[in-house]
Amino acid sequence: MATHKSAEKATRQAKKKNIRNSARSSKIKSAVKSLRGSVSANNKEDAAKALIVAQKELDKGVTKGLLKKNTASRLKSRLAKAAKKAAGK
Repeated sequence: MATHKSAEKATRQAKKKNIRNSARSSKIKSAVKSLRGSVSANNKEDAAKALIVAQKELDKGVTKGLLKKNTASRLKSRLAKAAKKAAGK
């Protein structure tokens, strides 16, 4: 257990950040999973909408420091490629 005031405060802040980051991470994963589900079901309209949501969530993750810029870029590229492939079927 922390004994200094500053260490106790750091612990409180870390807990808050953990909750916030896990919520944001969960949103990102849900958006990506939703898109992949739409793609596998060959649903063009849902895939297009889900792609926009997923890209938005990935960008927010980068802004908030959850993901690195290149990681998000790579994921967005792969998701867009998959959505385009589903739209072509």
